[in-house]
Parts: sequence; C-alpha cells; structure tokens
Amino acid sequence: MKNRPILFFCLFLMLLSQLGMAQNSYTLVVEGFDWGPAVNKVVLSKAEADLSTDPSHYKVYATRSSDLSENPINPAAGERTVMSAYTSDSKGNRLAEGEYVTLNLSVAPNLPLGSPFQYMRSYGNVWVDYNLSVTNTATLEVWNKEADRVMPLIDEYDLNGKFSQDNVNLTYASFTPDTDQEKVPLIIWLHGGGEGGTDTTIPLLGNRAANYASPEIQDYFGGAYVLVPQTPTRWMDSGDGSTSGQVDDIYFKALKGLFDDFVAKHPNVDTDRIYVGGCSNGGYMSLKLILEYPDYFAGGYISALAYRAAYLSDEQAKSIKNVPIWFVHSKDDSTTVADQTVLPVYDKLIKAGAKDVHLTFYDHVVDITGLLGGEDYYYPGHWSWIYSHANLSQTDFDGKPVKVNGVPVTIMQWLAGQSN
Repeated sequence: MKNRPILFFCLFLMLLSQLGMAQNSYTLVVEGFDWGPAVNKVVLSKAEADLSTDPSHYKVYATRSSDLSENPINPAAGERTVMSAYTSDSKGNRLAEGEYVTLNLSVAPNLPLGSPFQYMRSYGNVWVDYNLSVTNTATLEVWNKEADRVMPLIDEYDLNGKFSQDNVNLTYASFTPDTDQEKVPLIIWLHGGGEGGTDTTIPLLGNRAANYASPEIQDYFGGAYVLVPQTPTRWMDSGDGSTSGQVDDIYFKALKGLFDDFVAKHPNVDTDRIYVGGCSNGGYMSLKLILEYPDYFAGGYISALAYRAAYLSDEQAKSIKNVPIWFVHSKDDSTTVADQTVLPVYDKLIKAGAKDVHLTFYDHVVDITGLLGGEDYYYPGHWSWIYSHANLSQTDFDGKPVKVNGVPVTIMQWLAGQSN
C-alpha cells in the first residue's frame, strides 16, 4: 500500500506522454556536500510558458540505475521534494528576471535518492545514470531529458590530467587560480580509498575536496594551484596486497614524478610552498611522501590517518620533525583507529622534537551546518576530513587554539603561512 503514491505518479507521467503534452529538457546541478555529492537543483527552460515559481506546482521524480552494480541500486526511484523555486539563468543563478526557473531540491545524508553516486565494492564510488521527470501540475508541461549538467567548483577544474611513470598511470584534476602573485603556492589533496579510478570528478565530489578552490580558502593563500591526483586502485596498494607502512606502496614514486611534472609545466609554482594532505588512504600517502621527501613539502594536513604507528620508527620521526603537520582525527573512528595511528604517530613526532605539529582530536564528526541536528547528528567517525575541507579545525591536542604569532588560526590559515 505504501508504494501506491509512486505507482499513481508513474501512471500520471505515462498519461501525459500519451496525451502528447510538451516535453522539454533540463539542466542538472550537482554539488559536493559534507557527506558527498547530491543533485540539489534542476533548471527548467520557460519555453513559451510563463512558468510559476510556486514550488507546490512541481512534481519531480528521480530514477537511479547502473550497469556496473553487483546488486540492485537502492534506492532506484522515488519522488524528490521541491523546497523552493526561483527565476534564474541557465546555470541556476538567481535573477530578478530570466528565461529559466530553478527548483531547489531537498538534500541530506539520509536522502540517498538525491545522490548521483553509488558505492560499489568492486569499483568504489561511481556515477549512476541519474534521470529526472519534472511535471508542472498546473500547465502539464514535462521536462524529462537532461540537456546539460552544472557542477559548481568542479567546473573550474581541468579534469583531464594524465601522467605515467614506470608503468604506473595516474589521472588528476587541477585548478589554476586567478592571481597576480609572481609565485603561487600548490595545494595537493590525496583522496580516500573509495575514490580511485580514472574519473577525476570522483575524488573532487566524493568528500568535498573541490572546496580547496573555493574563494574562502583561496583567499588565505592569495590564490593557489590545487592538484588532486587519482590512483586507479588505492594509495595503500602494495602490488600484492595492502600496506599501512610496513612495505612500500606502488604509487609514491610516480606521485612524486607527477608533482615534479606539474611544477615543470607551471613554472610560477612556489616550490617553497608546496603542501600535501589527504584523508584515510590519502592520509597514509601524505605521511609516506613526507617521510620519503621531507625537504619537498612546506607542510602537511592529514585527516583520518591510515599509516600505522607501529611502522614509523623513532629515526623516521626524527627525520620529519621539522615538517609542519596538522592532523585531524575523531575519537570514534573505527576504520583508522586513533590508538593505532594518529595518537602514537603524534606522540613520536613530539618526542622527536617537532615544534609545529598539531592534532585536532574530535569526540565525534557532527553536522557542521546546523541543518541536520548540529551536535546531535553524528556522521561516521572516520569522516573527520569534513572539518579540514570546511576549514574548521583550530584546536590542538590539548584543546587550546593553535596560534601563529599569538593569534588563533584555522588549519588553512596555518597552512598558508608555512614556507621552506
């Protein structure tokens, strides 16, 4: 009985089609959120009709499918909630007068129907075939074919980077800032275990990493290149298994080659201000690269560290004691357990004499927007990268603010001030 409204809605759409009502195309807007990507807007052409901006006049039905799925996609279909509507341009930007109407759709981490991604055990995060059928119930006009797709911030990246070295093939996305600086810093972000593959939009959207190109973060650096490499598998791939530091992975040398190649192709990169960070798998790789090339990086910012402290010797800790690093972790991370990773690593670095190493240690990863329940809404404890991407981390392990020249700073403010 509970599926009856959906059945009636499907029959209604079929009836409209048979009646030959006007059918038009739409533009999808996909944005990255703390929990991942979501289709949060759909842009409709007014055509010849004077379209209403009353959200109650629209019904939106979504379908999700994939030929890659080992199991049925869930959810596969359902009705989306229209929160508001407004006149806009073709990209969904609000205008007083325009030729388009944009519908704001409800999105949340507990509304998977809004996600254009599906996590699959064999592939990690992948795009699904995401389709909408939008009906104006007052005019019976229908929009049921995607004509364009807008991805704010993502569209500002070059998504087509490729690099090969010693039979290792990497893809990457890169952002070039609009800046008058003679020398421009470089921010490197290394994705987690679910964002491997060859589609560079996946690591940018999978956990909001595209935000390093946002004006808010770029302002701290006066403009910065952003480089987001992608592994075809996992950064912790040892070739015949997985490593958390006990043996070499198969990627770190090729990654360093990619960095060198990128810098050579962008001679205005400030080689004294190259920063490396990542989450989970990418956190492992960030520390691995700092260990292998400590003089190359001006600083590191690492979330949900997956490098096991048992494989970090005291001598290795001493070798990187002068590299500024800011760790972000949550106490309830059951994937990269703090007692096995970040806590003893941090302790070893402090004992080695590190003067500019910090650890923001959260009780939980919570809703930072305040829209989903705030402190009472818990994300998985592994998702501590949310705080890094949003530039919210600002306390040290003792709970006191991290300060530079006596002034409290956020993680990105701190990072922007580091230089070799």
